[in-house]
Amino acid sequence: MSDIIEKASEISAEEIGADRADAAREAERSIVKKFRKEIWRKFTRAVNEYELIRDGDRIAVCISGGKDSMLMAKLFQELERHGKKNFEVVFLVMNPGYNERNYRMILDNAALLNVPVTVFSSEIFDIVADEGDSPCYLCARMRRGHLYSKARELGCNKIALGHHFDDVIETIVMGMLYGAQIQTMMPKLHSTNFPGMELIRPLYLVREEDIIRWMNYNHLEFIRCACRFTERCATRSEEEKGSMRAEVKGLIRELRKKNPYIEKNIFRSVENVNLATVIAYKKDGVKHHFLEEYDR
Repeated sequence: MSDIIEKASEISAEEIGADRADAAREAERSIVKKFRKEIWRKFTRAVNEYELIRDGDRIAVCISGGKDSMLMAKLFQELERHGKKNFEVVFLVMNPGYNERNYRMILDNAALLNVPVTVFSSEIFDIVADEGDSPCYLCARMRRGHLYSKARELGCNKIALGHHFDDVIETIVMGMLYGAQIQTMMPKLHSTNFPGMELIRPLYLVREEDIIRWMNYNHLEFIRCACRFTERCATRSEEEKGSMRAEVKGLIRELRKKNPYIEKNIFRSVENVNLATVIAYKKDGVKHHFLEEYDR
């Protein structure tokens, strides 16, 4: 009897392994087949148009465990597989203090999708625990700093983050409505605190709705919000959170009902800035006013 039970367990494990392999292959195949136009081409277009990857780069692909960063990891694997292999990647996961469920889900998804992750821990959640009701800004800065530091330790010269097209246009609108400024989330940035390091955003042109479609098509489930202070948002919609970004997301969605080009127009607005038609602007930290050139 024990031999039969042991054999059944072996078969079950083999079947599970086969299911995992099939899931990984289908997720990979769907990127370049079913979602070629919506995801793959927009990813490669951003890489080429913004010169995000250069020969000899070693890139830390930062995985938070959400849908965006996991898709980004798969896209880099596809780029290595189908493109010119003129760069290296490290798939980097930082554990800033996730609960056990979220941490396990990140590792399980990485295994399911055949993403070989390098994991390191920090104590960021504990450090920002006493920051009152708004620890997000400090947490974000510290997380980025730790990622830069670990990436450099691993010999990388770039970190890749999973911000997408919708993040970009929401940032533009938020800057205008809440920050009284016109700015955008750039496709790449030189680090000011880590000389020689860069931040790149390869999903810059990919729509969030297409990422969600890819996730649902492959029956995948990722963590939504792993922050210790807002863990309850994993079961709440963006609208229920009441954040400024959620408000802007809702505003853009309503405007889209009247004008289907609204998102593209917001994005292009920061590509078509005419300095002759603005009151003032800043360059290299210096403010310039239109009156400086008005009578010349």
